Amino acid sequence: MKKPVYLDYAATTPVDPLVAEEMVRYLTLDGVFGNPASRSHAYGWQAEAAVESARKHVAGLIHADPREIVWTSGATESDNLAIKGAVAGKPGAHVITSMIEHKAVLDTCKWLESQGVEVTWLKPQPDGRITPDQVEEALRSETVLVSLMMVNNELGCITDIGAIGGLLRERGVLFHVDAAQAAGKMPVDVTATPVDLLSLSSHKVYGPKGVGALYVRRSPDVKIEAQIHGGGHERGMRSGTLPTHQIVGMGSAFARAQELLDDDMARLEALRTRFLDGLSSLDGVSFNGSAEARVPGIINLSFAGVDAESLMLGLRELAVSSGSACASATIEPSFVLRGIGLGDEEAHRALRFSLGRFTSDEEVDFATSQIIEVVGRLRSVR
Repeated sequence: MKKPVYLDYAATTPVDPLVAEEMVRYLTLDGVFGNPASRSHAYGWQAEAAVESARKHVAGLIHADPREIVWTSGATESDNLAIKGAVAGKPGAHVITSMIEHKAVLDTCKWLESQGVEVTWLKPQPDGRITPDQVEEALRSETVLVSLMMVNNELGCITDIGAIGGLLRERGVLFHVDAAQAAGKMPVDVTATPVDLLSLSSHKVYGPKGVGALYVRRSPDVKIEAQIHGGGHERGMRSGTLPTHQIVGMGSAFARAQELLDDDMARLEALRTRFLDGLSSLDGVSFNGSAEARVPGIINLSFAGVDAESLMLGLRELAVSSGSACASATIEPSFVLRGIGLGDEEAHRALRFSLGRFTSDEEVDFATSQIIEVVGRLRSVR
């Protein structure tokens, strides 16, 4: 059976073949399968060396010190560790976040509220961005943490992390950034941007699922309380036997992302232009998000007179999404689109198209022709 054209790279990316090839070497008896925490024999030493090499690769993509990288099971755990770990042991703490963060941040902050922590939920601008002024106005003497995503997973818009980080650093407030959708899609430099905690995901950067990392700044030193205990791994911040093969995969994927970043960005910008040009003959298409401050690979469009569910059913030869993969099973309209001011009916008309490293010109042309055909058909039977 012919596979649909994959246009859901924001949900997950396929593992780069070179990354998969590297991972296989860390699984079986004839490879490096040891426990990285085993310090009494060569199997453990080799595994530890592989883990530390991968740590350097992950740090390299974001210009961090390798000692600032803490391995986790993914960006969801990284978000939990950063937010809960920063607030733990601080009675009367106040946290600031936005209404359109990833569920890993939203649900963590809602849980904190149930534990007595006060949370301010910022409403984004119509283009999906939070401004430095909004953050500044929400700050209080009790504010201990601000958590905002660098790139929104449904809209692709980029928040001005540098400006927000600067004002928070002046006030001594910790800044957590979810960069799952930013790493590998745009330059990320923690030496140039005042960020204290930064969440990373492997499977958004052509690495394996089930592994991620949290950047924890060393200077000025950031202290967070562990959320998983049992062995004191990762300098006491995250216990658990490290999955060497997955970590090697993430390291390899991030090294490749650093090498290909400029080329990937240029290719995706060209594909984005081709995609939007291909739809230019279709009336009633509106763009959701920021046209300027955005990554090239995520495009969120609404189609007048057509609901997204019907459109997806008609687009059987395309793999697309009506929003975040974490919320795609619900028929509720996207909370992100409602958060930027769209009504339920408008939000129900939106689809997210996300392009990636392996998207071809031919696939983009096929996708636009299919969209034009199906939208036209659905509008004709209204």
